[in-house]
Amino acid sequence: MKTHSTNYFDTFIEVAEDTKVNRGTKPPSKNKKTIAEMQYEIIVKNPYKYTSDDIFFEVFANRKDLIESEYEEARKQFFSKGQPCFRASPLTKTYGFGVHNDNNGRVAIFGVETEEYQRFLKNGEIKKVKAMKSRR
Repeated sequence: MKTHSTNYFDTFIEVAEDTKVNRGTKPPSKNKKTIAEMQYEIIVKNPYKYTSDDIFFEVFANRKDLIESEYEEARKQFFSKGQPCFRASPLTKTYGFGVHNDNNGRVAIFGVETEEYQRFLKNGEIKKVKAMKSRR
């Protein structure tokens, strides 16, 4: 079975060109946590601890109420087909966060208004890709 990955290495994912915010904004809380809220919480509490694959699977597992003994097989199944990456995440498209992937593929987020965000844009040693636009 082929395994697909959402991981990037030494890459900065810029906010979408058509984002409507000018600063990183925490996704609003709802009765049931949204994908954006779960992604945000995992990354903010654990910068550079997890890869995007780890984060996307954790959100999937939480939404499906999987128990830990089901994780290994469920993860194989989850990554047996392509999954959207952080270029398609609400964090980069809607909420104004850039995603930095370090050389180990681990991620942290930075609001578009921050000095760190601007430093990543100016850093010629890391690859930059833009988040996908919300509208075509």
